[in-house]
This record gives sequence, structure tokens and C-alpha cells, in this order.
Amino acid sequence: MKVLFIYGTRPEAIKMAPLVKQLQEDEFDVHVCVTGQHREMLDQVLTFFEIAPEFDLNLMKPNQTLFDVTADGLKKIESVLEKTEPDLVIVQGDTTTAFVGALAAFYKKIKIAHLEAGLRSQNKYSPYPEEVNRLLISNIADYHFAPTSTALENLQNEKKCLNAWNVGNTVVDALLLGLKLLKARGVSFEKEFPFIDFSKRIVLITSHRRESFGEPFENICKALLDIAGIFDDIQIVYPVHPNPNISKPAKAYLSNNPKIHLIEPLDYQRLIWLMDKSYLILTDSGGIQEEAPTLKKPVLVLRDVTERMEGVLAGTAKLVGTNRMLIVSETSNLLNDPVEYNKMASSTNPYGTGDTSKKISELLKTVENG
Repeated sequence: MKVLFIYGTRPEAIKMAPLVKQLQEDEFDVHVCVTGQHREMLDQVLTFFEIAPEFDLNLMKPNQTLFDVTADGLKKIESVLEKTEPDLVIVQGDTTTAFVGALAAFYKKIKIAHLEAGLRSQNKYSPYPEEVNRLLISNIADYHFAPTSTALENLQNEKKCLNAWNVGNTVVDALLLGLKLLKARGVSFEKEFPFIDFSKRIVLITSHRRESFGEPFENICKALLDIAGIFDDIQIVYPVHPNPNISKPAKAYLSNNPKIHLIEPLDYQRLIWLMDKSYLILTDSGGIQEEAPTLKKPVLVLRDVTERMEGVLAGTAKLVGTNRMLIVSETSNLLNDPVEYNKMASSTNPYGTGDTSKKISELLKTVENG
């Protein structure tokens, strides 16, 4: 089977990497096309996992809009499909790259596999435009690889149960593979952060979603100041997204507090290393909600709605939104109460055990053979 992977952002690259490696190992005819929807962050992941794309569309440009990514991506992917003539196109998640990759394959009547299928928030504007992207992909995909039983149920409720399977999430495969690579390479990054006191409990923050721009993000910043004022034995570490809607208020509110360290965005290997060093994580990242439970790190989700409710239901995560008082109270509870902390830290990760890529490979062999 000739397989073409199409992806363009860092999260996609992370979740695709172990599947690319697995299908190569299992002797599929593998081709990789990246759109460059994220540029530098994408390249870092490709380098870390030693994946060399055959096609790089280099779509990223200053102030690009959804119209730009969609129109430019669709046209450029057309030529890639004509050159490779794949039997199957694999797209991941809910990015605009994933949508246009699937749509281009549909226009060429090429089969489509959707990795991480079935996530739903039931609100087409949250997350935006991701919720509609994944709905549209589900309507044209031939194979649906759901990450959880809930995601599979969503597909079944939408009458898309043919060729749909719960296989777990490749993000766990990627995390375990990444930590294995760091260990094998003897890598540690502690000397890169001499200003962080790693003898104290590390509270890791990531927040960048556009739905939080403005007052919601200001509430998050105020909550972090409150937490820093309450606890002496913590270090708050925040890799700040370069978007000025995030970076400007983050620096204005947080840059002068000695317990809060605003650092540059981290590449994947440094992020998973720092996650492993952390005590607690506050995030609006979907990937981190899935990764942290494998590392036994409780997660407080800085969103009002998440399409990853499995973690909340399993006890590995709690929704706190952007409510200042709720963020402070739930963080304080985990920092003060070892019983509550251990309850979350010891909960089972609902997103899998690290064998998702192998399951997908076996399923593709089965459907290829009829």
C-alpha cells in the first residue's frame, strides 16, 4: 500500500511521527508531505524524530488567514497527489491542513484515513475552526481511527461506524518514543534553565488559544500571580506563545514576579523533558491533556469546554476555564492536599498505552487485503 501522510503543524507532526515510523518498519510505501502551516515548530519535530519530508509546501506567510491556508494548501496538494498517486492519504486531527488534505484526496477519489477521529465539542465555534474541520473530515474519510471509546461513540452516533475503530492516541506513542530517544542520546536540559530552582515544585503553564484572547487570558495571568503569592515552594514556568495577544499581556502581568519564569516557546524534546520534571500542569493544549497522564502529572484545563472529556471523566484532568478564583482554588487544592494530588496522578490514562501505531498498521494490512 502506498501511503501519503499530509500534515503541517507541530501537534500533527508529533502524533504522526510514530505512525510514520511504524508503517516504514512494516514495509508500507511511505511518503510524507508537510504544508508548513507551522514552520519552525514543525521543523523541530521532524528533526527530533528524524523524518525527512519528500514534499514541503512551505505555506506559512506573515498574517496568513484561514482563506490563505485553505486555498493555497488545496492547490499545492493537488500536484503532490498527481506525483505520488497514493492508495491512501492519512490526515490527523482537526487542523486546516488536515481538512484540505482530506478534501484534496476526496477530489482525486483517493481513500482517506483520519487519525484521531471522532472528537467533538458540539459547538462549531469552539474550538474554532477545528470543530468544523473534524466534522467535515469525518464526512469524507474512509477509515476512522478514534483515540477513545467516547470518540468512537460520537462516530457511531453520526452513523460513521463503518471502518471505525478505537485504537488509542498516537500522542502516547510519541511521548514514550521521545523520552526513549532522549535517554538513549543522554540528553538533559537543566543547564539551559539556570534561573529555575528545580528543587522546588514546578508548575508548568501553557496557554495560547484564540478563544482566551483578551479578558479571559488576563484572568489566567491574575490567577498565576495569586498562586505565586500563596506558595513559597513553587516555580511557575510559562513558555509564552509569540502571538502578541498572548505575549504582550503575559509580559505586562507576569514578567516582574521572581517565582514566575516566562521563557521562549519550547521545542518538543524540551517540552516533554520539562513536563517530566513538573509537579502540576495548567494548560489549554489538547496534546498535553493526553500526554500528562502517562507521566502521572495532574492537569488543570484552562478552557470552558474540552473535546477531551475522557481525561476529566477518568480523573486525570479538571476543567477550570479562565475563571480566576477557580484556577486559584483548584491549583491550591492540588498543591496543599497530597491525597487529592495522588488521586489524579495515579488515574489511568484513557488515551492508550503506547501501541496505537501498531494497531493502526495491522488494521491497514487487514483492509488492504480485503
